[in-house]
Amino acid sequence: MTSAASRPREPLTTEQTRIHISAERRIAPGREVRLRDALDFWQFAGAAANVAMQMARPGVGYGVVESTVESGSLMAHPWKRARTTTQYLAVAILGSEQEKRRFREAVDVAHRRVHSAPGAPVRYNAFDRNLQLWVACCLYIGFEDAYQLLNGKLDAAQAELFYQSSPALATTLQVPADLWPATRAEFQDYFNSAAALAVPDEIVRNYVDDLLNLRMIAWPLRVLFGDLLKFLTIGFLGPYFRDQYRVEWRAIDQRRFDNLFRFVGFVNRFIPRFVRFGPTLLLMADLRRRIRRSRPII
Repeated sequence: MTSAASRPREPLTTEQTRIHISAERRIAPGREVRLRDALDFWQFAGAAANVAMQMARPGVGYGVVESTVESGSLMAHPWKRARTTTQYLAVAILGSEQEKRRFREAVDVAHRRVHSAPGAPVRYNAFDRNLQLWVACCLYIGFEDAYQLLNGKLDAAQAELFYQSSPALATTLQVPADLWPATRAEFQDYFNSAAALAVPDEIVRNYVDDLLNLRMIAWPLRVLFGDLLKFLTIGFLGPYFRDQYRVEWRAIDQRRFDNLFRFVGFVNRFIPRFVRFGPTLLLMADLRRRIRRSRPII
């Protein structure tokens, strides 16, 4: 078992905050890769880990746990919440400026109700740009990690180009463009610094434990997929976040995780792009249909 969670006394390192990406496989030099190339359906394998990372910041964690927006509750409506979150990612990457604006307006309506009560021990507001920036950083890391696990390690130039295509993950919320770190190196420095504030308490840990164990879905699905999804979720968490959530991750688990994505990455080469990207394209089609018919977006 990893050590108990505690507030870090020194700045965190990239080795602490990020997962291990094997250097055995590398993407061909000179190949240009952007965020829209990372919309493979295996991208969603790390979705629960991304939620856990976001919630490790107390302001985000308590905003989720205490939210009175029942229609968007992860535990009460897991499939709807999954749809709206993944649809947000789709529109941020593929949507027009008008579609991004419409989605932002819909999110704003829900966010107006997400704020701490007067005198609450943990203060938060869904319009806090620093918390929104943290959420967007976690989303970016989910894309970068999943892409590299499937396709191979990006070199410095490729990683920079990939990063430069990502600001909409933040600006489609309420984060001003100038608040998004200008370079990939600055982003990692910011994330390492911001992660030091990610110290969940027992209330948030218990909520995330329910998420890890899929207690929000029907038991037959938990029996069928629970072990796999818990394994993937822990695998997509950096060592520091595993410590904070007090979950075990052994060397043999890392080898199994690496081998799984080595196999999946190989198989993916033979799956047509339109199939791999199909879920995201369907989400965009659904969003456009909702806008066209004036139906609720989230």
